Amino acid sequence: MTVKPEWLRVKAPQWQRVGDVKEILRGLALNTVCEEASCPNIGECFHAGTATFLIMGPTCTRACPYCDINFEKKPKELDPTEPTRLSEAVLHMKLNHVVITSVNRDDLPDGGASQFVHCIESIRKVSPQTTIEVLIPDLCGNWQALKIILSAQPEVLNHNTETVPRLYKRVRPQGNYKLTLDLLQTSRQIAPHIYIKSGIMVGLGETDAEVRNCMQELRAVGCDILTIGQYLQPTSKHLQVDNFVAPEKFATWQAFGEKLGFLQVVSSPLTRSSYHAEQVRKLIEQHPRNL
Repeated sequence: MTVKPEWLRVKAPQWQRVGDVKEILRGLALNTVCEEASCPNIGECFHAGTATFLIMGPTCTRACPYCDINFEKKPKELDPTEPTRLSEAVLHMKLNHVVITSVNRDDLPDGGASQFVHCIESIRKVSPQTTIEVLIPDLCGNWQALKIILSAQPEVLNHNTETVPRLYKRVRPQGNYKLTLDLLQTSRQIAPHIYIKSGIMVGLGETDAEVRNCMQELRAVGCDILTIGQYLQPTSKHLQVDNFVAPEKFATWQAFGEKLGFLQVVSSPLTRSSYHAEQVRKLIEQHPRNL
């Protein structure tokens, strides 16, 4: 694996707070994408008392070559107690903003949409002031399943684009760039009031022109919030990093995105889709939308 440049080295976290968060998660038998996907920001986020909950996991029905989550054709059946345990964690951690994501569950008719709804409803009961962001899979293009999730009225609907269209076959072979854009656009049409979010990784061989074109297409389908971060190879078995993008380039993409009209562009080497997700709550307060 390639040696990381200085700007990608993270500070050691304060392990007492990290341990406290892990204790809550283990006690409630919950998974986080922070741990399962080997996120480099786990120390900072856990120290701040935030986490992105991974439901319906921890194994995934897709084997994307960039992702560190384990693959399994037939994962375990859904756990009906998971929504309750998740809401208990939100309450214990006193979260103002929570991110709920999931593995791909292509084995389920609705892709797991009903489980997202149960989790949202459970959180609303115990912590109605908490804003909710859902980071969903493509649902295999099942827009009825998408309507089910949106009917629960999460404040933010996030679906990651991951990379530019030319690299999809190599990076996201079971995904489809057009389907991703369609999902985001359909979400905007179904729920005009919702905040639409997406994210892309760089350092996989894309060109600056391709990144800018992708940003333009995301904005054109109604995406409000965009994250751009450096791809890091989880293990030697995963896709190799093509190049490490300098922080200055991320700054130019942020400025370009702001000119395009995104409400928020978070662009830096260590940015991940849910990194500093609590900032979304501030965005919602600054740009309120009526139901």
